[in-house]
Amino acid sequence: MYRVVLIDDEPLIVEGLRRVVRWEDFGCEVAATAEDAVRGAETIRAVRPHILFTDIRMPGDDGLTMLAGLRSEFPDMQVTVLTGYRDFSYAQEAIRLGVTRFLLKPSKMDEIREALTAMTERLGREQTEGEKSEHERAGSFLVRQAMAYMEEHRAEKLTLQEVADACYVSQWHLSKLLNRYAEKNFYDILNTLRIEMAKDLLKDPSLRIGDIGEMVGYADTAHFARVFKKLVGMSANEYRNSL
Repeated sequence: MYRVVLIDDEPLIVEGLRRVVRWEDFGCEVAATAEDAVRGAETIRAVRPHILFTDIRMPGDDGLTMLAGLRSEFPDMQVTVLTGYRDFSYAQEAIRLGVTRFLLKPSKMDEIREALTAMTERLGREQTEGEKSEHERAGSFLVRQAMAYMEEHRAEKLTLQEVADACYVSQWHLSKLLNRYAEKNFYDILNTLRIEMAKDLLKDPSLRIGDIGEMVGYADTAHFARVFKKLVGMSANEYRNSL
């Protein structure tokens, strides 16, 4: 039996799908449900479903990032999106990331059945080159989202786990993606972002170098000094004097 997970912030939709669809006719069973992207990602890691029906416009969640994370971490999982969001470009991006079907609410039962048929057929055959390219796009999209989050929060006490949570993936998977697509590990990327910010702040002579280190996320001034010299090739003071 194919395991199915349903994610939607509207309980009536989840319960309706669970009860109305004759899952057994498609060799499926509903293994779990969730009401938001964070719990949904946790549920998927626990259940490891073959099929996912999900909304990607839930309050407080970044649907496309969630989708990219799930498609990247679980490349064989088939996904159908059920949403009331009628933006064509959004739908296009979702499909590029590997969604099997993009259905607008309220979806007709014939559309649900057709989506299930398509997903079970894809599960029943070997992965194609086209599907592999979808997984590549999902991974690349996710890395861009992760790096944008890191840039926005670089001055904070930032961990790999926090960035992974923001991208709806495990920290192990995010670490693998960063090494693959950015060719750097998490801390190398974070240090680079912080030092670029420090170089900009060093243009202001009224700021002390120790204070700048703290402003870009280094509580230890000596650590900031070591990282700066390693990445720039000169000390922060030498860099300031060269401006």
